[in-house]
Amino acid sequence: MSELTMTLLRLGYLVLLWVFVFSIIRVLRRDLYGTRITSRKGAPREDLVTQTGMPTPQRQQAAQVRNRPTRLVVTEGPLRGTTLPLSSSAILIGRAPSCTLVLDDDYSSSRHARIFPSGDQWVLEDLGSTNGTFIGSDRVTSPVPLTPGVQVRVGQSVVELQR
Repeated sequence: MSELTMTLLRLGYLVLLWVFVFSIIRVLRRDLYGTRITSRKGAPREDLVTQTGMPTPQRQQAAQVRNRPTRLVVTEGPLRGTTLPLSSSAILIGRAPSCTLVLDDDYSSSRHARIFPSGDQWVLEDLGSTNGTFIGSDRVTSPVPLTPGVQVRVGQSVVELQR
């Protein structure tokens, strides 16, 4: 082979090696820092009331849809920044691999808690966990309706429903 071919092969191999190194760094960075949470405070809001001051049925329905939570966010703990979209199915929280939100936490049970829809609201239920599930400093003993922004402690993690 000519000297030019060998030089081009060496440079190609070097570029390929650097692409591999940068892809590894990108994956490690994503694992360490988690998902980025963006604030939507500056988003414009639609006026819900007409000129007469009375909301129309369509606008009332739109207001109810807008006020419903759309995601479950881990705000504290090892999985901080993790976001789960809310759908019509329940979210199971615990250490078991079959859970929707798998916590790597010695203080959570394998099937610790469940958050499920009931009508137009979401309900939190403790599944007989050893260390308990807490809303603020109150231990959850029976199913409790959740509102957006309420912090729920499961082991060392804190989750909340957000719009």
